[in-house]
Amino acid sequence: MSTTYPRSFSHIGISVPDLDAAVKFYTDVMGWYLIMAPTEVVEDSSPIGEMCTDVFGPHWDKFRIAHLSTGDRIGVELFEFKGQVNPEDNFEYWKTGIFHFCVQDPNVEELADKIVAAGGKKRMPKPRYYYPGRKPYRMIYMEDPFGNILEIYSHSYELIYSEGAY
Repeated sequence: MSTTYPRSFSHIGISVPDLDAAVKFYTDVMGWYLIMAPTEVVEDSSPIGEMCTDVFGPHWDKFRIAHLSTGDRIGVELFEFKGQVNPEDNFEYWKTGIFHFCVQDPNVEELADKIVAAGGKKRMPKPRYYYPGRKPYRMIYMEDPFGNILEIYSHSYELIYSEGAY
């Protein structure tokens, strides 16, 4: 008999066009820990090479990867693939798939400004309050310098949504 229980989140993989710049951004601006420096993975018969062929199919050739960790021990894999193309607008929210990830920081405004100063941008003119005048819960959508969409919450997910409907 199988038991259903909430699984923990382990990590997320993010594609970037410049791995070294992404490592610098995510360690300097987001404060994440670099736990494995940028490494090249090649298509070969090694265990990691075969695993990647299982995932990507044949002829992926090579890529670079770095591993980071957030303050709450969630892993972040940064990938730089050969011939990677950055779309002009990476915010295709209407398509199936992950369209953003969210970080939490009590000073939403300060982190948003740091992201902009590092080459990212705001997708909203300013942070918005979920319950204006009642609770200090704020959020803003941003882009990292590579076009990946990220959101910043001022408070935990559970606090923001335990209030009920918007």
